Amino acid sequence: MALTKTKLEAIKLEDTSLQKIDDVDFQIIKLLQEDSRKSFKKIANELGIAVGTAYNRVKSLEEKGILKGYTITVDSAKLGYGLTAVILIQAEGKHLLEVEEEVARLNDVICVYDITGDYDVAVVARFRDRTALNKFIKNLLTSPYVRRTVTNVALNVIKEDFRVKFEAQGVTLNV
Repeated sequence: MALTKTKLEAIKLEDTSLQKIDDVDFQIIKLLQEDSRKSFKKIANELGIAVGTAYNRVKSLEEKGILKGYTITVDSAKLGYGLTAVILIQAEGKHLLEVEEEVARLNDVICVYDITGDYDVAVVARFRDRTALNKFIKNLLTSPYVRRTVTNVALNVIKEDFRVKFEAQGVTLNV
């Protein structure tokens, strides 16, 4: 079967959407995950590269959407949010995206996952106390597109780390 010009163009477009991420990029990501306030100079010194190279690499990672922002990690319990809940939601099929977007806008919610299985959505949220959790669930159940919820309360936080752990070995990513 011969490839037409259109098929060849499509293959070329697919190839250009793949970006090569090398060991330096991975090392920069690792350093910024450890300390997002790390200066370009410190990154350059630790990796043995020029400050301009560090700057350009970080900007490139931002433009590719690999680095999405810079933040801090806080101990939510010390700030009064000691109750963590994992909430599973069954939603009306054709309104699933609408439910997910509505839940994602709520202040107590820190994660929303579209999942497989008996439930459609998994939500991780933090609350000051049981009263706040109860109000949240009752409000959630007033949505006409939420069929059912199951709430699990975390008794202890064993691990909570959203950093990506990887081996830096020049991987091609689809970005």
